[in-house]
Amino acid sequence: MELPSKLLENAVNEIAQLPGIGKRTALRLALHLLRQPLEQTSTLTQALDALRNEIQYCEECHTISDTSICSICSNAKRDKTIICVVEDVRDVMAIEATGLYKGIYHVLGGKINPIEGIGPTQLNIKSLLDKVKTNTVNEIIFALSSTMEGDTTNFYIFKQLKEFNIVTSTIARGIGIGDELEYTDEVTLGRSLMHRIPFEQSIRQL
Repeated sequence: MELPSKLLENAVNEIAQLPGIGKRTALRLALHLLRQPLEQTSTLTQALDALRNEIQYCEECHTISDTSICSICSNAKRDKTIICVVEDVRDVMAIEATGLYKGIYHVLGGKINPIEGIGPTQLNIKSLLDKVKTNTVNEIIFALSSTMEGDTTNFYIFKQLKEFNIVTSTIARGIGIGDELEYTDEVTLGRSLMHRIPFEQSIRQL
């Protein structure tokens, strides 16, 4: 695509690196920004700079936060004895949207995937086990996607928890095999949480 300006071309190339954005869409966005008042473009730039430079990760659950401890972990009304294990912050937002879960979370930051070189040590698994060792946790809910990588990660953590007197459950399989939580409707996801099953039972179903 031949563009009349190198500056425009650079902007289009950068925007096109965003997920789901092709070169034509990137060009439309860049031209749209050019038509906006300078103040609006500056506000967008400042917001993106702040997002990248000031965002924090909760010291307790590893979700993104504006403070060292996120609003969920610092909420005295949440049940700290129940931990829902998820892949990333998008899953936290999906579950929170159901309004049915009152425990806390633990964000792993991914799933075990040997093909991509992601092993247990690259994930936030150790900090989860440290929480369990404090004897303040009664239940771990596995809420990873129903994929091979998700099931592998669930099973790995489950084996690490065997020595502890703790309940392990997984969200009910109302969510289709291979589906991602962020694309699941709120009603289905909420019911899956409410009707979770013992993790060992889910292993027998595989």
